[in-house]
Amino acid sequence: MAPMTLYGATLSWNVTRCVAALEEAGAEYEIVPINFGTGEHKSPEHLARNPFGQVPALQDGDLYLFESRAICKYACRKNKPELLKVGDLKESAMVDVWLEVEANQYTSALNPILFECLIRPILGGTTDQKVVEENLEKLKKVLEVYEARLTKCKYLAGDFISLADLNHVSVTLCLFATPHASVFDAYPHVKAWWAGLMARPSVQKVAALMKPSA
Repeated sequence: MAPMTLYGATLSWNVTRCVAALEEAGAEYEIVPINFGTGEHKSPEHLARNPFGQVPALQDGDLYLFESRAICKYACRKNKPELLKVGDLKESAMVDVWLEVEANQYTSALNPILFECLIRPILGGTTDQKVVEENLEKLKKVLEVYEARLTKCKYLAGDFISLADLNHVSVTLCLFATPHASVFDAYPHVKAWWAGLMARPSVQKVAALMKPSA
């Protein structure tokens, strides 16, 4: 069977979110870069893959998917459904809960920080420290909940690795590329959870992909 094709730039944390899931699931895939500088993301070819002209997009045979979290779920269902705890009603429900928390609490607080610290300077702008500080406070509130959760279990959904953990990888790696990585220092169980994730080969692969070339 031909490998799946993931379209998008590995500097995008939405693309590397998918890489973490594909790697942990043991999927066969290849990455095809999309050049935003030339407008390739708005080309008819790419719009056929993702009608919003964004990345990522995934092709698996005649199936085309977009939206990174949907792609992650598909990769797990196809290759390693235990990452979603398919078949266990309670455990899969907890995976679902923390998938929602990642998207709607953790990453929603992180996105403005990452944009201001990493993206706006690339676009020629100046980081808005007020926006950063406001969202750091939001992130700290979220991390208080994570700290409480991780005192009770090794991973977010329970004592098992799941997609709920892996979906945090790409944005957290980006956080550590900003001046605000020390925000984790006040949360020892969160730090231990992150250290455990960083030891996984799948996460190391993502970290290597996201590292700018010298």
